[in-house]
Amino acid sequence: MKLVIVESPTKAKTLAKFLPKEYKIEASMGHVRDLPQKGGGLAIDTENDFAPTYQVIGNKKKTVTALKKLAQSADEIYLAPDPDREGEAIAYHVQYLMENARPKVPTSKFKRVTFHEITKTAILDAMKVPGVVDMKMVNSQQARRVLDRLVGYTLSPVLWKKVRRGLSAGRVQSVTVRLIVEKEEEIKAFVPVEYWEIGAELKSKDKVELRVELSKIDGKKAEVKNEKEAETIVNDLESGEYKVGKVVTRPQKKSPNPPFTTSLLQRAGSNLYGWSAKNTMRVAQQLYERGFITYHRTDSYHLSKDVVAAARSYIEKTYGKEYLPPTVRSYKTKSKNAQEAHEAIRPTDVLVDENQITGGKLTEQHQKLYKLIRNRLLACQMADALYDRTRIVVLRQAQDKLYELSVNGSVMKFPGWTKLGKSSDDVELPSLTEGEMLDLVKVLSEQKFTSPPGRYTEAGLIKELEKRGIGRPSTYAAIISTIQARAYVEKQEKSFHPTAIGTAVTEFLVKNFESVMAYEFTAGMEDSLDEIATGKKEWVKVLREFWKPFQKKAEEVTEKADRAKVPVESTGEKCPDCKDGEIVIRVGRFGKFYSCGTYPECKYTKQYKEYAEGYTCPDCEGRVVIKKSKRGKFYGCENYPKCKWAMWKLPKPGEPLTKSEDMPKRKWEKKKVKSKKK
Repeated sequence: MKLVIVESPTKAKTLAKFLPKEYKIEASMGHVRDLPQKGGGLAIDTENDFAPTYQVIGNKKKTVTALKKLAQSADEIYLAPDPDREGEAIAYHVQYLMENARPKVPTSKFKRVTFHEITKTAILDAMKVPGVVDMKMVNSQQARRVLDRLVGYTLSPVLWKKVRRGLSAGRVQSVTVRLIVEKEEEIKAFVPVEYWEIGAELKSKDKVELRVELSKIDGKKAEVKNEKEAETIVNDLESGEYKVGKVVTRPQKKSPNPPFTTSLLQRAGSNLYGWSAKNTMRVAQQLYERGFITYHRTDSYHLSKDVVAAARSYIEKTYGKEYLPPTVRSYKTKSKNAQEAHEAIRPTDVLVDENQITGGKLTEQHQKLYKLIRNRLLACQMADALYDRTRIVVLRQAQDKLYELSVNGSVMKFPGWTKLGKSSDDVELPSLTEGEMLDLVKVLSEQKFTSPPGRYTEAGLIKELEKRGIGRPSTYAAIISTIQARAYVEKQEKSFHPTAIGTAVTEFLVKNFESVMAYEFTAGMEDSLDEIATGKKEWVKVLREFWKPFQKKAEEVTEKADRAKVPVESTGEKCPDCKDGEIVIRVGRFGKFYSCGTYPECKYTKQYKEYAEGYTCPDCEGRVVIKKSKRGKFYGCENYPKCKWAMWKLPKPGEPLTKSEDMPKRKWEKKKVKSKKK
C-alpha cells in the first residue's frame, strides 16, 4: 500500500480520481503540531537557539494516531501538502511524528511531492519525481512562527500593565493597525481648500451642443481659488465670441491587465463583490482543491507555454484571429521573491467555463470567482483595445486675457480584450473644425472644496500592505481578520475605522517600540524570512539579532513607561452602584460595553446595546438592536431571551418587519434541523 497525505478531505477526494487504487489518500486536516496555545507558556528556549517545544494539536490526536497506524503498514509515504511554507511545515511535522512513533517509520519511506494544480497530468508527473522535505522552507515557516510568538508574548503583558488587561499585540497586525490609525489622523488634520470649477455650454451654428471646462488662462493652468476670482472670470466669459482653437484626434490603446496573483485576486474580490480577503481565499481554496484552478497563493505572473497556447487557440476559435496580439504576451513579475516555477492563478482548463462549476458544495460565489480568474487569463493574452481620443480646445479672448476651455472624448474602434465583458466608456464629441465660431448658451461655475483622503477599504489596505512589503499576500486575510476580531478596527460602509482602544494601543506602541512598529523594519523582516526560505540567511541568527535588543526594550518600557489613557464616550448617567462615577462607553475585546468611569475602584459593567433607529420588534414591540455573531451582523429584539425575534437584514425604513412565524429558515438552521432528525 502506498500512502498519500494531504491537508484536506476535499483535496484527498480530488486526488483519488487520478491515482490508482494501490494509493490510499488521507488528510491531516491542516497542521498537526504547533506551539502550545494555552497554558504552555512561551515554549521557546531563547537561550538554546530558540528551540521551540511543539505538541500535537489537541483536536488532531485521533488523526495523528490513525496516520501513524497507516504509515507503519505502508510501503511508501508521499507527503503532498500545498507547495508553500505552511505546506512544507505540515509535511515536516507529519514526517517527524511518524519517524518518532512506536514502532518508528523509517525515513527512507518518505517522499515529498508538490504540484501547483490538481489535475491528472500534474499529479502523475509529480509522483514520478518525488523529493524530500525542504528544510529551508520549514525553517522559514518556523522562524516566522517563533518570531511572532516572541513579539506577541512579550508585548501583550506590557499592554496589560500599561493600557488594559486582555489586550494583545502582533508583529504584523499592530503595524497594519498603525496604517489605519495614521490614516484617521490624516483625515482629522485635513483642512479643506476652496476652489472653483468654471465651464461653459456652447453650441455651433448647426445647433450642436458642447460643454467645456476652463483649463488655461494666458497659457497657464487655471486655478480659481475664491469667489472674487471666479466672478471676474465669469464676467469675462459671459459675452463675446468663442472660437474652436484646436481639434486633435490621436489613436489610443489599452492593454489588458496581467493574470491574477494572490493580492490582485483579493483586491478584485473586494472591489467587485465586496468580499473580505478571507472569503475570497476560502472560495479560491475550494476551487483549487476541486481541481478547477491552480494554486491560489502566488506572487508570480508566469504562465506555462502550454496554457498560453491553449488560451490563444480558444481566443482565435471563439473571437477570431484579429483578437490575438501578433506575439505572445508575457508579464514581468514585480515581487523580487516570487518563484517563476509557480504560475499565476489560472483555470486548469481554459475550455471549462463558469457554468460547469457545479455540484457538491459549489455555489454562485465559486462560479463568480472562477469566471473572474478565467476571463483574466484569456484577457491577458488578447489584443489591445483601440480608441480614437479627441481633444477640443475652445478659445475666448476677453479684455487682455486669453481663456482656453477644453473637453476630451474617446470612441472605441476595436474592443480587443474588452470583448470579454468590459463595457465601452465612449464619450463621443461633435464634429467641429478649427476656427469655427460657437455661441454661448450659459457660463457654469461651482464652488468646491478639496476632500480629505479616503479611508482604507479592504482592497486599498491590501494594496498598501503589498506596496510597503508588510506581511505577504498569503497572510493578508488572516491579518485583516485578526485586527477586526481584536476590536482594534471596525469596518463601516466598507471602510476601516480605528476604535478608541486600537488608537490607544497604537500610540503606546509607536511611542515605546518605535523600531518594531516601523514600516521599514517589518518589511525588512519579511525579506529576511524570504531569504531564509532560499538559504541566503540562517534562521537562528536572524532571531538572535532581533531578540536581545527587543527583550531589553520591553523590560525598560515595563519599568518606566507611563500608563496610556484609553478615550471613552460619555453618557452623562450616574453609576447605579457607587453613585459617584459616570457611566461611560468603553471598547473591549468583544466590542462596546458600559462601565463606571471610576474603574477599577468601581467594577460596574453592563451590556452595550446599539439600536436600529426607526424599527420596532413585530413580535413584542420592543426596540430592535444591532447584534454580532460568528456569521456576521444581525438584528434582534432588546427583550431577548424572552423574545427571540431576529433578522439578518432589515427592510427599508417604513416597510413592515417579518414576524418570527413568517420568517424563512436560514441555511444553517435547516442543516441543524436535518441533523436532529438523523
